[in-house]
Amino acid sequence: MKKKLIVFLLALTFGLQIQVKAQLNTDRVMLIGRNALYYEDYILAIQYFNQVINTKPYLAEPYYFRAIAKYFLEDIKGAEEDCSACLERNPFITNAYQLRGDTRQRLENFDGARADYMYALKEMPGNKFLLVNLGIVNIERKAYDEAKSNIDELIKTYPTYNAAYMTMAALHLEMKDTVKAFEDYDKAIAVDKFFAQSYSLRGMLYFQKKNYDKAYKDLDEAIKLDPLVSGNYINRGLIRYYKNDLRGAMADYDKVIEMEPNSLIARFNRALLRAQVGDDNRAIEDFNVVIEKEPENYMAYYNRAILKNSISDFRGAIRDLNVVMAEYPDYPQGFYFRAELKKRLGDQKGSEKDFLYARNLEQINQRKLATKAGREAFQKKEKEKEKDLEKTRENSNKDIDKFDLLVVADKEEQQKSKFTSEIRGRVQDRQVKIQLQPKFVISYYESSSETKRFVYYSPLLDEINSNPVFQRKLRLTNNESPLLEAQIDTHFKLIDEYSKLIKNQPNNALAYFARGMEYLMVQDFANSADDFKKTIQFDNKFTLAYFNLAVVINKELDLRNSGPEYEALSTRSKSPALSATGANPAKADPLINPIVNQNKLDYEQIISNYTRAISLSPNFEYAYYNRAEIKASQKDYPAAIADYDEVIKLDPELAEAYFNRGLCHLSVQETEKGLDDLRRAGELGIVDAYSIIKRMTSK
Repeated sequence: MKKKLIVFLLALTFGLQIQVKAQLNTDRVMLIGRNALYYEDYILAIQYFNQVINTKPYLAEPYYFRAIAKYFLEDIKGAEEDCSACLERNPFITNAYQLRGDTRQRLENFDGARADYMYALKEMPGNKFLLVNLGIVNIERKAYDEAKSNIDELIKTYPTYNAAYMTMAALHLEMKDTVKAFEDYDKAIAVDKFFAQSYSLRGMLYFQKKNYDKAYKDLDEAIKLDPLVSGNYINRGLIRYYKNDLRGAMADYDKVIEMEPNSLIARFNRALLRAQVGDDNRAIEDFNVVIEKEPENYMAYYNRAILKNSISDFRGAIRDLNVVMAEYPDYPQGFYFRAELKKRLGDQKGSEKDFLYARNLEQINQRKLATKAGREAFQKKEKEKEKDLEKTRENSNKDIDKFDLLVVADKEEQQKSKFTSEIRGRVQDRQVKIQLQPKFVISYYESSSETKRFVYYSPLLDEINSNPVFQRKLRLTNNESPLLEAQIDTHFKLIDEYSKLIKNQPNNALAYFARGMEYLMVQDFANSADDFKKTIQFDNKFTLAYFNLAVVINKELDLRNSGPEYEALSTRSKSPALSATGANPAKADPLINPIVNQNKLDYEQIISNYTRAISLSPNFEYAYYNRAEIKASQKDYPAAIADYDEVIKLDPELAEAYFNRGLCHLSVQETEKGLDDLRRAGELGIVDAYSIIKRMTSK
């Protein structure tokens, strides 16, 4: 009995030690996460809070702090969901109501936001931040009397709080009372003359009233107080332009581009200014940047066409006009312009065709104006033009008639990050190309990543790495690293060593696989493919050989499709990596484009190899992942989504699968599913997800 009691006490003591240790670890992780949050390292903070949530999902706090991180990354829906999860676990965390109210406000759930703010005010009566937000929510609800009551209470309680007067100004602007709005801005500045936004907002109100001198003075003061807000330089440049100070406007746009080289509004406006002063070549350079970053900016194409015409690059101008006319086929001026360019190049037939098409469009438009509906549509368009400022257009206004108007800065331009790190601060403001996360490959190396969560794992690799044939460890990665010179030398030496081994053991499947890996490292795809085929020949159940063969075929396919430079090379030396049978399928039908035909066969081979790998190892999620990417590249999104579903079943923490599945859902108009997946990808460390979420949810 005594012996049993001692064993029980020891077990109890040991269990308590484990509990205490787990508690200390959880507290430590929470502390580090909150430190990361404080220093605005939001991506890293989320990773820490994820760990706590995974360990102790019943705790409320980590959901609240993760909501804060998501909020600052502008994953507003995700932040709202985390606040709700927090309050489900502990309904007495008042700050969670306040934050959820803010998220609901931004999601335009104004009634829900009002309810949260009202609840929070019961616990924190007189809280000025809650009163400000409640006032704004009631303005959005058009409940102007209630809003005024909120703001009056705020001003009475905090008579020197400038945000109260600015909120009242917003209310008066909604009520179309600009006189009182000016008075409110004056009061805001009187109580706090060092708050830059008061000047910038009053300045833009002066600008709307065409009082350019006062508008300039206010924007100038705002920039002095906060020189890091790029939108203020853009707006001051606009005001200078209206004051005919082209040199000053140019200087402001230069400053914005110095701060943010990819500011498309500043680039576009500076290009227009350069064109006005005859600096055509540098104007073209700016439009080049705009088009590179925003390939559907038809205004930029049209302006660049005009500039190319000015420098006698008529063919280049026609190429740009071709892009514009494909998007605006009912714009007669564009066809007249292209007709003139074709005439200058001696293409009389093409010129006459464009000229007649443009004239026919004008006749159709004249007939439309003769109808009642046509006149009403024309009058409506004219009224809309009257509302626009004389020399500007909104960034969202894509009317091609306004191709030569300056662009007004969007609200987002005024909230740009002052951080230079790719994953610190407001990463959602970065311009990112919307594309799938890369495929996984087997390699010896991997580029470092600030948000990498863990080493990608598969038992198949463990089995390989335990074999003495391999002199170094293989790993799975989708972030390959280029080789250093010393590494290249090493891999060539290893090719020689494995060749000797194969000579002595010609039926050794693993030796062929090892040499195939070495060829893959040095980018010798043809020999690499041959060795993986040999591996399969001697061991037709070698999963990773099928996987690698698919990867190699895909790599060379991507290389071949990357441009004409590779086509010249491929005609001299046809790579056997592109044909599993060794035959030349391009000869199958001379009437079919051999490149297109070859691509189709290659895609079929790639999918076939991944499918074989899956049949041999159904739990190898990376084969599903890569196969999904191939299907997505062929626009077979439902099949790709099905494969990503399998990946996520096998590994619910694989961020890349959520990200790619999200893009596939967006491609088939399943927006909410897509955004949910992108939010999850952001939680798991893919920074670009937040930029896409912001782009998809911004109005």
